[in-house]
Amino acid sequence: MVCSEVLPSPKQHGVTKPLSLAGPSNADLLRTNKLNKFLVDAGLYESKEETDKREEVLVRIKQIVVDWVKQLTRIRGYTDQMVEDANAVIYTFGSYRLGVHGPGADIDTLCVGPSYVNRDADFFFVLHDILSGMEEVTELQPIPDAHVPVMKFKFDGISIDLLYASVSLLVVPDNLDISDVSVLYDVDEPTVRSLNGCRVADQILKHVPNVEHFRTTLRCLKYWAKQRGVYSNVTGFLGGVNWALLVARICQLYPNAIPSMLVSRFFRVYTQWRWPNPVMLCAKQEEELGFAVWDPRRNPKDRTHHMPIITPAYPCMNSSYNVSTSTLRVMTEQFQFGNRICEAIELNKAQWPALFEPYMFFESYRNYLQVDIVAANTDDLRSWKGWVESRLRQLTLMIERDTSGKLQCHPYPHEYSDPSKQCSHSAFFMGLQRKQGEVIQEGQQFDIRGTVDEFRHSVSMYAFWVPGMEIYVSHVRRRQIPSYVFPNGDKRAPLSSQHLSEEVSRKRKYNGTRVEQNERRKRKSVSPQNRDSVSPVIVNHSHGIQESNMENTCGNGQVFEPVEPKIEVDMVLNSRTQAADLEQKPVTRLGVTSTA
Repeated sequence: MVCSEVLPSPKQHGVTKPLSLAGPSNADLLRTNKLNKFLVDAGLYESKEETDKREEVLVRIKQIVVDWVKQLTRIRGYTDQMVEDANAVIYTFGSYRLGVHGPGADIDTLCVGPSYVNRDADFFFVLHDILSGMEEVTELQPIPDAHVPVMKFKFDGISIDLLYASVSLLVVPDNLDISDVSVLYDVDEPTVRSLNGCRVADQILKHVPNVEHFRTTLRCLKYWAKQRGVYSNVTGFLGGVNWALLVARICQLYPNAIPSMLVSRFFRVYTQWRWPNPVMLCAKQEEELGFAVWDPRRNPKDRTHHMPIITPAYPCMNSSYNVSTSTLRVMTEQFQFGNRICEAIELNKAQWPALFEPYMFFESYRNYLQVDIVAANTDDLRSWKGWVESRLRQLTLMIERDTSGKLQCHPYPHEYSDPSKQCSHSAFFMGLQRKQGEVIQEGQQFDIRGTVDEFRHSVSMYAFWVPGMEIYVSHVRRRQIPSYVFPNGDKRAPLSSQHLSEEVSRKRKYNGTRVEQNERRKRKSVSPQNRDSVSPVIVNHSHGIQESNMENTCGNGQVFEPVEPKIEVDMVLNSRTQAADLEQKPVTRLGVTSTA
């Protein structure tokens, strides 16, 4: 973490020339030292003890998979010599391979095995059974139908994401070079995706001019993205590899810059980036192996991608295909926020902690979707929640589709749980707002009941569903957000001056001159009963949208009694129950009862 002056880079990295070859000034060196201290104080570096433990766990997993392959080799009748030579190799990728993992982070691992050991039966059943019988292994969760099939578990407390790739070799040598394209011969697409995690990580490190500066900058921006609520590939934002590729491109454009400069340039460049122009570290490789590569000129589907960030290893893919128009809007706003703070830091008008202030999601919208996930026990909830979370992005896309993009969603990639609930419970939230600049008729509402019902049908396809696994989707207003999502249950935590400024700016940009008119209209058209009522649409795994006189439980007798009022708000999910009925009828959501 010691910074020093560097000479101009003699080698060009990337598909274009650098934007600047300038090195750091004394002020840049000072700002980088302060940034490094902030990252250390924030606890982003693990201890030597944890580092040593991770290495021990990887050695142990290596021995387990080797024994597993030898066992299968023996069972299938191969010779004693083949059994002796049988082998499997463990590779790491993701944050661990890039050298930017922090305390408690999982280790992305890939097991490469011989051609006669397959993924479906041998990996997800035989190895799964071996792991499930081990005392060190907990929270074992196989996800065979994921885009990249994975087995998740904890080994002696260390979180592991384990992939498997069967290559066209009878014996896998310990020194197998998986960066060589020959490793992709005669393998299926899930195997290609599994192998490419490691191949991409190696290429990223190869294509940056200074690995240590890259690592510090990436560690900083990953932390920033988590604080600002835009770190999650599964919900339509960006995951670890996406952020790594974005940072690597900035390192190429400013090869002699140090971390404080790179962080500032990151926001400056991506605030102005004209998406969907792609971010690429190198020219696309063309190979004759028959795998599809990202190419919007040839592939119509690739033209629909909103924020293409292209992987550098063959076959090159868009790593950010999950990004939607709504999540791109949110990230663009956050890039602008980061750019403003970095400009202030360079003018000595702000310090680094201001950049990492948590995003006040529950202060940013008037309307939200609350998605409650329940199950009979913690093991069922873990698998059920993983499935539902992987489908939440589809709900965002469906709402965009069914409202012609006029209703924008902001899925928040943080999970919440109500500790007072007797059943196993998890909740996610989405902010809702009209598209900026959209002309809306007075009193117009968005009815997304059919959208939610379609989402329910897609979620109900879960192959491992068991009784007690349920999902409930409700429309809630800001003041109805449950207290358990706030620190210490305090809904009225004071906002910092930065948050207040950000909120005022956002509201002005969104509402413009219509704010005062809308408020006057709402005061006239909304009765006191309407303003305080709750408008849930409750979606049940087996029954769909529940009527107001229906009941359900969360597997342990706890009653859910939804109602469906009509409310004059910007976004509604339903409109059947009259507002007057709410004065007599209690509203119960997940066991918390209140009167509307």
